[in-house]
Amino acid sequence: MEKMELSPMRNMAKQKPEKPRRTKRVWRLKLNITWQRMKKALKSGLRNRLRVHLASNLNKLPTLKINHHDLAIIRPIQHVMKKKKPIRPTMPLEKLIQLPYTAADFVDRGDAMTPTKSPVENISTRWRELHGLHNWEGLIEPLHPWLRREVVKYGEFVEATYDAFDFDPLSEFCGSCRYNPNKLFEELGLTKHGYKVTKYIYAMSHVDVPEWFERSHCTWSKDSNWMGYVAVSGDAETTRIGRRDILVAWRGTVAPTEWYSDLKTSLQRLGKTNIKVQSGFLGVYCSKGEFTRYNKLSASEQVMEEIRRLITFFRDRGEEVSLTLCGHSLGGALALLNAYDAATYFPDLFISVISYAAPRVGNIHFKEKLNELGVKTLRVVVKQDIVPKLPGFILNTILNKFTAITGRLKWIYRHVGTQLKLNMLHSPYLRRDPDYTGCHNLEIYLHLLDGYVSKTSKFRWNARRDVALVNKSTNMLITELKIPECWYERPFKGLVLNQYGRWVKPGRQAEHIPSPLNIESCQEPPPF
Repeated sequence: MEKMELSPMRNMAKQKPEKPRRTKRVWRLKLNITWQRMKKALKSGLRNRLRVHLASNLNKLPTLKINHHDLAIIRPIQHVMKKKKPIRPTMPLEKLIQLPYTAADFVDRGDAMTPTKSPVENISTRWRELHGLHNWEGLIEPLHPWLRREVVKYGEFVEATYDAFDFDPLSEFCGSCRYNPNKLFEELGLTKHGYKVTKYIYAMSHVDVPEWFERSHCTWSKDSNWMGYVAVSGDAETTRIGRRDILVAWRGTVAPTEWYSDLKTSLQRLGKTNIKVQSGFLGVYCSKGEFTRYNKLSASEQVMEEIRRLITFFRDRGEEVSLTLCGHSLGGALALLNAYDAATYFPDLFISVISYAAPRVGNIHFKEKLNELGVKTLRVVVKQDIVPKLPGFILNTILNKFTAITGRLKWIYRHVGTQLKLNMLHSPYLRRDPDYTGCHNLEIYLHLLDGYVSKTSKFRWNARRDVALVNKSTNMLITELKIPECWYERPFKGLVLNQYGRWVKPGRQAEHIPSPLNIESCQEPPPF
């Protein structure tokens, strides 16, 4: 007897048989397996055609065979666990393995470590080219190793103005150099470069500051600061570099009055010309006071007097002479003003400027005049550093893109010379988090210079300069190297234990006490 077909309504009301739990579990696992296979197929670029076959009959599911690969996917699904994201270190392990230096390299075990400097070559036949005779064409991309060593060398001369500066606000000699000129390079380990200091430069700025800015404990001078020095190459170094090199190193901004001067963005005319420069930089360079001990002559007058003396002395001996001016930040601006003075007074002198993180100094006429005088300028900048974009961070950046229209405007700041641009992201040793103060540090510049090859190349694997120097006054090295931050400081912050068991602040040795006699005109020959 044939069964009567039931109506759809009666089919819905009919109680469905209970399905086994195992069938539901296998169905869920099968769907997950299928989804994993779909993702795998998509990731592989759809190389294999995806075919998904779902059994329409639930009774067939238990008969499906599951291979070992599917079991590997099923096991974590059975526990219905969410996959936890792994905790990643500051730098991936693969990059840490590739680092030439690790924390173990900074532990002194008494064995011979890699030298911190490369051998120097005789550059007597190419020194003009290395100092910009052809505006460094073909020497920057890629960076010529001889040029790299020269630029790092002059950078270390500028770094000496920070390392020897007395920053202690409680010191009676705050703002002076901690060593006398004859001992400066010896104390700082720079005798390897073969130069001798001949004169210190002091500067002041006519700025009214609040009383709490003034140095209440300072007795040597309340209005002047040590700003740099003049040095000259020794006989052995002169032979290697092919001429007698007169070096002037200018320090960057340190004193509160100097910060005030940096913030002055107005342009000031030089004489009756159309040449204009930043008024704050010009104030530091030209300020003097009749009743001051160290600035009866301005910084400009002090340095030009010594340059004239040295040029006359060595030219009378029949030697070829060059002038190299270098500075960091504010010092880079002062080096350009110094170059303008020197080139005007000595039109036949080979003058080059190497600046680090220097801001803009003057207008288009200032730039053209320096080019006309034959001054060669190499500007070293870091992409992340904001100071080289000043003054006029926003306005000048926009207007400089329309040089064809705005090129002759007298009130727009212009950079001078050839640019060598570095990038902090190229170094595997530097932290990636933004620190605009650290980006401006001179040791960061020297570290990046030592490892720079070209814009498209990685950090030089055989860079020799000590990486730990980066953290002298910053905290820019990655934590994996375990170098303490701001480690360059005097033991016990300058205190010593005297014979009576008391901690006291010692006085300076007589030879290191600053004296106004050091800035007076000296008729003695250079110390060689």
